Amino acid sequence: MVALKLLWPIPGMLASVGAGLLTLSSMMAPVFAYGDAPDGTDPAPGSIGLVMGGTGEPIPGSAYVDVVSAVYIEPRTAFPGQPTFPGTTYPGTLANGLVTPENAYPLTGVNSLPLSTSVSEGVTILNNSIQANLADGDTSIVFGSSQSSIISSLEMEALDPSGTPSSLPVNFVFIGSEMNPNGGLFERFVGLDVTSLGIRFYGAFPTDDFTTVSYTAEYDGFADFPRYPIDFLSDLNGFAGFLFLQYPVTSAQLATAIELPTSGVTETTYYMIPTTNLPLLDPVRDIPIIGNPIADLLQPDLTYLVNLGYGDPLYGWSTSPANIPTPFGLFPSLSDIQQLPGLLVSGAEQGIENFVGDFIGTGPNPVTLSLGSLLDPSSATTGATSALAELSTGLSALVSDPASSLADLVNTLSSVASAAYGVLLPTVDIANALLTSLPAYDASLFVDNVAAGNLLDAVGLPIAADVGVGTFAAGIEFDAVASAVSTIIGDLASLAP
Repeated sequence: MVALKLLWPIPGMLASVGAGLLTLSSMMAPVFAYGDAPDGTDPAPGSIGLVMGGTGEPIPGSAYVDVVSAVYIEPRTAFPGQPTFPGTTYPGTLANGLVTPENAYPLTGVNSLPLSTSVSEGVTILNNSIQANLADGDTSIVFGSSQSSIISSLEMEALDPSGTPSSLPVNFVFIGSEMNPNGGLFERFVGLDVTSLGIRFYGAFPTDDFTTVSYTAEYDGFADFPRYPIDFLSDLNGFAGFLFLQYPVTSAQLATAIELPTSGVTETTYYMIPTTNLPLLDPVRDIPIIGNPIADLLQPDLTYLVNLGYGDPLYGWSTSPANIPTPFGLFPSLSDIQQLPGLLVSGAEQGIENFVGDFIGTGPNPVTLSLGSLLDPSSATTGATSALAELSTGLSALVSDPASSLADLVNTLSSVASAAYGVLLPTVDIANALLTSLPAYDASLFVDNVAAGNLLDAVGLPIAADVGVGTFAAGIEFDAVASAVSTIIGDLASLAP
């Protein structure tokens, strides 16, 4: 699976692709095109794939490119109706993908480029590659994953400022796009500019310019952000989604994708990939033995409460047309809210049934470990014994070679101090954003809605924006702190030989 991590996915793609590629290649039949490009035409014989990675993946690598090609561009086994781009090749260095900065301070470190700068440089690189292909008479098949989908979207606008169907031979495939018209975080809060972090909310990508396919995982908080962010549970689940969700790396996994409805004529096809379990409950499921039963008890009702943040409590995405730019709103419709009481009653019953079923073997996740293993005294003492042994070993090393051990200690403490400092700067910048950029955005919402005579929205929308943006700002801070803590623990553990 392709791990979706924070603002811009797939730092975990290469790690998982290596293990999955052999299985993937053995499962695939010889190449054939199930369907043509979405506009009904085949790409030109000289179709060149320009595959970019996400944040933290400046050089995607050949394994990444192979999977992207086999699943999203020229699938070996396409699902019915899936848009495909047969004949796409990756000559020369493009076999390892198109190299772009893919930085996003603070997620990629305190010394890395801010998102807006990284995106701007990426647009220049992508444009140069597309222009070279145009000069050679080749079609460009551009693949963007989250941050690189932002790069691709801005390149779309540069190639065709008119916003009308373009005759240029360029096609686009996105996964996890923050600029999805209905669901993308950058369209939900269009106009927000977080200067201290270098994050600009660009709005929606053009839907009528180029043949485009956009794949989104349900509950991906950056590509499928709640329409009504005043629903805190929905926001929190979206944050968990960018931490834990994974995109398919096989055609079989992608086959569950659902085509979303659109309005009017559009050059873009949108797919939603359903998610089986709420990302919010993933940490609960990691608890040995009791985790899955507890999560299965909570999930039915919690799903309805989370889904209400999208509108219809039966769906984890906005059901209005996917190609219509849709900023965030205040409250879902009354009809959506009225569904909730009955659904919560049936959900509670289902949750209890699932909880009991997990213990008797009929639930969605039957318990396979015995209670005795949990009570085994040896398992309770293993961690403490190991820690004491490492401490003893470290003290022995200090006595036998004090000079070397003291040098290691000084280096470790220096690294620990550096990691701790690395949290300080993002913390200050995040606080700056919450105290300056967000209030300015709130003020603009207030003034615009007062001018329009929408007094409820004038008061309510700034509150909803604060809840939604504040949740994700806290998430970025959490990631920075967690990364620093992990580094510090690793450094201290290295003192033990």
